[in-house]
Amino acid sequence: MQIVCISRGTFAGGKNLAEQLASQLGYDCLSREELMDAATGAGIAVGKLEMAVAHRRPMSEQLDRERRRYTSFVTSTICERALTQSLVYHGRTAHLSLPGVTNVLRIRTIQNPERRVEWVMQRLHLSREKARRYNEQVDEDRRRWVRTLYNIDWEDPAHYDTVINLSHMSVENAASSLVSMAQLPEFQVTPATHRVIEELRLASRCGLARGADPHTGERSVTGKADCGRGSVTYLPRQQQKARSIPDVLHEIDGVRELLCTMATTSLLWVQQCFDPKCASLAQILEIAGKWNAAVELVQLEEGPGKPPGEVEMDVDSRGGLQDVTKNGGILDDGSQEDVECPDEDLKHTRARLIAAGRAGGVRIMSGDARTLLESLDRTAPYSLIVVGDVFMSKVDSVRKRLSREMVSYLSDHLRVPVIGADELKTQYLFGPAQWLRLLAYGAIAALMFGLVFTHQTEVLTFMSQEGTGHRILSTAALLAFVPAFAYVYGNFGRYLLRLFRFE
Repeated sequence: MQIVCISRGTFAGGKNLAEQLASQLGYDCLSREELMDAATGAGIAVGKLEMAVAHRRPMSEQLDRERRRYTSFVTSTICERALTQSLVYHGRTAHLSLPGVTNVLRIRTIQNPERRVEWVMQRLHLSREKARRYNEQVDEDRRRWVRTLYNIDWEDPAHYDTVINLSHMSVENAASSLVSMAQLPEFQVTPATHRVIEELRLASRCGLARGADPHTGERSVTGKADCGRGSVTYLPRQQQKARSIPDVLHEIDGVRELLCTMATTSLLWVQQCFDPKCASLAQILEIAGKWNAAVELVQLEEGPGKPPGEVEMDVDSRGGLQDVTKNGGILDDGSQEDVECPDEDLKHTRARLIAAGRAGGVRIMSGDARTLLESLDRTAPYSLIVVGDVFMSKVDSVRKRLSREMVSYLSDHLRVPVIGADELKTQYLFGPAQWLRLLAYGAIAALMFGLVFTHQTEVLTFMSQEGTGHRILSTAALLAFVPAFAYVYGNFGRYLLRLFRFE
């Protein structure tokens, strides 16, 4: 079923627009206020979370758990409703709780600031200045709320498909224009997007079950689901109590298999074709071992006829991978059965990660860097994103340029190191070449230090000679020596720290 999400500000007309649009489309309408009441009834401390965000209190472990429970509840509720009927939701950037659902119509409503002030004056009986401060404070609270929950700027128009200015347009006309937009092919439901919604519902239900159970409610774990296979990552200090996680999640309808991985962080590896024998896999496993990280695989496909968006994959009980998008995501009614994936290399790569205890989930996507970025959870604890061989159908020069552009795009939009697979060894590993650099920089630094230490009298005499020419010469020598020594000694220290696994 179709999902329309309207992000609205205070007195910006978003509520009326959502109700009018739902009426014209014949869809169900769900408000943030209804969802918050339901979350509070489910035992989630939404009010405490909102107060902490509004008063800029530090996010404690307990509040962070409530944040995850609330986002899981939002995802679960919207997916549950959307699987039975089309839905118009109005609130605060709920589309961010639906990563990978590419057919969501994302709308932002804005209004003339002065008109908003006048409406506040009329409805709350405030003076103009107090009404203006009220709007500014509420807007700031919403900015912090979205930043806390999803780590983005909610006013960035790149997060929406359209921005509706209701200052010079009636709600009825705006709704009529959006009805036409909602009928575009890009926003229609396909079996592939339907499957993504089902998997999001399953993953969010698992998150809610973990939060509600007394044995796992205090555990800071992250989880994903792909077609009945659940992946849970927990911290080492929670190893003993994490044993109860399988008992909790196996009771959820739809969970066929569960994989628990102990890790403190996650690595994201993006590649078009995975090879279980490639050097990059060995390097990533070495880094994951050093950092105690789980490795999440994203196979980024390309090719004509595939619309940008996430492609779902199933992992059956035999370990086979199922590609559920054929013909651009349009499936026949009888094609929902499990089949073996022709990509054996991806299956074997994942098996190596499982054997090493570093598996963090698998996704297959088609699209570009922007599609990949939109599918990522901005609050996920990624420590490194590795972009491997992508755009393999292009010529070598174009492939390298597009790969660099993808690394640059992700680096600009994420607060996470993003590198190419060819940089792994030089940036994060220690081999023969790094040993040579360590010894060379160490020898040069020792030589420079020894020369100065053993020739202190000569150095002091040279630096203290009278005359303008000598002073200029000594200053120039000092300006040349200090940066050179700092560069040499700094590189020696960097390689030494890397040798002892201090990244």
